[in-house]
Amino acid sequence: MSTAITFDDYLALTQLYADYAIAVDSGQWDLWPEFFVDDCVYRLQPRENFERGFPLATLSFESKGMLKDRVYGIQETLFHDPYYQRHVVGSPVLRKADGERFECEANYAVFRTKLSDASTVFNVGRYIDVVVRTPAGLKFKSRQCIYDSEMIPNSIIYPI
Repeated sequence: MSTAITFDDYLALTQLYADYAIAVDSGQWDLWPEFFVDDCVYRLQPRENFERGFPLATLSFESKGMLKDRVYGIQETLFHDPYYQRHVVGSPVLRKADGERFECEANYAVFRTKLSDASTVFNVGRYIDVVVRTPAGLKFKSRQCIYDSEMIPNSIIYPI
């Protein structure tokens, strides 16, 4: 279980989750890497692979530089039908804290809206995160997006 956490820390953690969702839903992709420390991990992985300990992931990045490369790809090289996404994220559940590092989880659902279609459920799962305290505030050291379904529509372009 977790050690004591202050109300201010929990509020900052909750704000980090909310700000992340707003940033990735806004289409301002340059904001996304700034939620992470330089030596971060970001993985998007099916639940079955995660639970079995299999390394195969849909997306796997091992540094902030790799996240910035993905942003460049989204903005400059990937061609796809445009769509909006909207995250609904549960309150983070703190699993462990030591004052400088927080291990937490939160459920998420991402809805996708193509310009000429109705909104649909796009991706559902849970975040498994390691958040660290930095001079610039709380940042993700690791974000694993573990999605429940083996099936994903088309491809995943934008961050989850």
